[in-house]
Amino acid sequence: MEKNHFALGKENFILLAVSILIIIVGFILMSGAKTTEESGFNPEIFDTRRIVVAPVVTLMGFIMVIYAIIKKPKK
Repeated sequence: MEKNHFALGKENFILLAVSILIIIVGFILMSGAKTTEESGFNPEIFDTRRIVVAPVVTLMGFIMVIYAIIKKPKK
């Protein structure tokens, strides 16, 4: 029997899973309270966590996805 050959190796799939978890964490960091007519203006929408930290974390996750796909698997 011939062994199945995948384009990505085990290490690539692990990196891919970790990077997807980092992207999910980034989106969770972006979430929070919203401004509505009933509650009035909520200044937390301009918090540093939501406009700086979360997009950077999400971007790093997407960069890791690209790296996980491009990385050559070990033989």
